[in-house]
Amino acid sequence: MQNIRAWFDGLQPRERWLVVTAAVLVVLTLVYLFVLAPFYATVAAQEERIARKQADLAWMRSVAGEVIALSRNAPTTPVTSGESLVVLVDRAARECGLASALTGQTPSGPNGIRVRLERAEFDKLVLCLANLQQGYAVSIESATIDRTAEPGFVNASFVLNRAAG
Repeated sequence: MQNIRAWFDGLQPRERWLVVTAAVLVVLTLVYLFVLAPFYATVAAQEERIARKQADLAWMRSVAGEVIALSRNAPTTPVTSGESLVVLVDRAARECGLASALTGQTPSGPNGIRVRLERAEFDKLVLCLANLQQGYAVSIESATIDRTAEPGFVNASFVLNRAAG
């Protein structure tokens, strides 16, 4: 440390001023790079997250009336019809506007079915599954849902089961 002090004292006054100015600039740059920039980035990310959450909340509020109306129209006890699960899923997909997205149905055990949907509207898919569950006692054994490049649309695979009755 004394060597640095001796070197600094040996400088001309103008050179000392330049060294001090450069040191202050280096310290300020380091403070910005390692303290302020990460802080600002975190704040910006949190603001973006809050904006997304507020948009989600606004959407939920906008469809709340529709969900309530659908739940009022849904039967209070599951309907046990003599329809096969294949026919039931096909009809439910048509009623929900997902007929074009339904790309495959394969039996899975005595009371199950594997269903594949491509480019299905997520909101309609959730409502359709809720209707099947509440109205026809169809349960979801497993589900795989992948988003697509188009917002609001998904590719999905389900294994659905219905209690034997």
